[in-house]
Amino acid sequence: MKAVARLAAIAVVVALVQSVGFDLKLVRAQEGKIVPYVPTPQEVVERMLDLAQVKKGDVVYDLGSGDGRIVVTAAKKYGVKAVGFEIDPQRIKESHENIKKAGVENLVEIHQQDIRTVDLSPATVLTMYLLPEVNLMIRPNIWKQMKPGSRVVSHDFDMGDWKPLKTENIKDGSSWDHTLYLWHVEAPKK
Repeated sequence: MKAVARLAAIAVVVALVQSVGFDLKLVRAQEGKIVPYVPTPQEVVERMLDLAQVKKGDVVYDLGSGDGRIVVTAAKKYGVKAVGFEIDPQRIKESHENIKKAGVENLVEIHQQDIRTVDLSPATVLTMYLLPEVNLMIRPNIWKQMKPGSRVVSHDFDMGDWKPLKTENIKDGSSWDHTLYLWHVEAPKK
């Protein structure tokens, strides 16, 4: 619930700032997006990847990858290929800087792309920190494109009536509560 409040507060601030005509970097960065940029704390990143049981041979996709922290951590900690999808050029620039600093250029890619159009079929692990309505937009693509046995981890928001295999509550270093949801993609029912 706190996560919803956080994202709602950001949306309210952006709307208020826009209504009075300020030209803040935050406002410009959020315009035209379906998801505001709210970075996932590093300890939550680590737990998301642990929950997904990332292993050699996996391909990790992160939708709305922001500064690249999830894909960088996946590559550095597990040695797997990781691909981030982000629309904001500033976040993409930060991602490339973080990838280079971590020395994982050979394992990580960042694509500037609308997350609703991503082909998810190569991914064996999908991570996301998206709003509930965006999760529901993405869900049909997960079911159609991802292979059975693939894992999906969402930070703070579920996917409606798709019941998670596991739900976990954790606190970050600032004592914020975070909820992680894990699903396994199943074979289509015939």
